[in-house]
This record gives sequence, structure tokens and C-alpha cells, in this order.
Amino acid sequence: QVQLVESGGGLVQAGGSLRLSCAASGRTFSSYAMGWFRQAPGKEREFVAAISWRGATTRYAVSVSGRFVISRANAQNTVYPQMNNLKPEDTAVYYCAAANSPTIRIGVDPDYWGQGTQVTVSS
Repeated sequence: QVQLVESGGGLVQAGGSLRLSCAASGRTFSSYAMGWFRQAPGKEREFVAAISWRGATTRYAVSVSGRFVISRANAQNTVYPQMNNLKPEDTAVYYCAAANSPTIRIGVDPDYWGQGTQVTVSS
């Protein structure tokens, strides 16, 4: 069982940056692939970024590629997305997720989810 707690959301102007954090419980954090998803009002939840369990592989949605960077610190049981050059369309609730596998597979929901943190980008 893994519990995930996100932090770092808030209000930022377009073009600004935010760094979210996701702290995971448990002693086997390095056994989980980690990812971030988001859900904007009136829209379905969508994939944002993922990182493999050892951190060797990353994957990004086209909409954030080149602006977001996902990283993890296994010793601290934490995963981060650094979000740069934010746009109003990035406004959403951001969710941290963990999958009990080497990678987060396309089309397969992760096993564990956090409660989410709101990110609002003003124009």
C-alpha cells in the first residue's frame, strides 16, 4: 500500500513556474513508477508526465513536453514535476500517481492516487 500526498500548487501568472512535490509513504518507493495527471474543470483526467521506478526513463504529454520536467528522489520518497512557462490551459487539479510496475503504461491506470493539488495559471 502506498499513500501519496501532493503539495506545491497555487496561483501563478502565465509564463511563470511552479514545482510540485509528491511524498510517498512506504519503504518500497523505488519499486513504483510514478506519474502526474491533471483534470481541468469539465474535462477528463489526462496524463501529464511519468518516470520509471529507477528514474532512467521519462515520458511527457505533447502539451507539456519541453516545459515540464519530472524527477524523483528515491532516498526521500518524493517525485517532482518542475513546471515552466506555464499557460492558462495548464490550470487543473494535478494528481500524483504510483504504479506497481517499472513504468506507467499507456492506457493503464496507476494503482495509487493522491488527493490532488490545484494549479491555477492566470493570463
